[in-house]
Amino acid sequence: MARVKGSTPTRNRRKRILKLASGYFGSKHLLYRTAHEQVMHSWKYAYIHRRELKREMRKLWIARINAAARMNGLSYSKLMHGLKQADVAVNRKMLSEIAIHNPEDFTKICEIAKKGKAEETKKATKKKETVEEVANETEEVKTVKKVTRKKKTDE
Repeated sequence: MARVKGSTPTRNRRKRILKLASGYFGSKHLLYRTAHEQVMHSWKYAYIHRRELKREMRKLWIARINAAARMNGLSYSKLMHGLKQADVAVNRKMLSEIAIHNPEDFTKICEIAKKGKAEETKKATKKKETVEEVANETEEVKTVKKVTRKKKTDE
């Protein structure tokens, strides 16, 4: 089998890895094998932390929204529930930005959430009333049916 000289492709591959490893401490930026190991680890960490960053940012937005909501007399969960009931679709990132840069607008959003929560409680009480009315009506229907059955059996 003939000897294959891997000059240009091998050298380019190694140069690319060593260039990525520039700035690493010790032999990790000088020796190809250690540099390659470190670059592979770095890529792995970068992949993992791109996803962790999304989680951490969401936590930060929620903390900011909660702090601003409590200044307006609401908790985070009540604010979000009220906004959902009022059909306001604003994501957490935008809510936190509004809370930081436009506190007056955030106060208006909190008022909308409070109204949405109040309307929901009104709906819930109406539902309770209608459930009671339906229950009463069904009892009346049952008594009417019983009476008609008795009449049929008497005849």
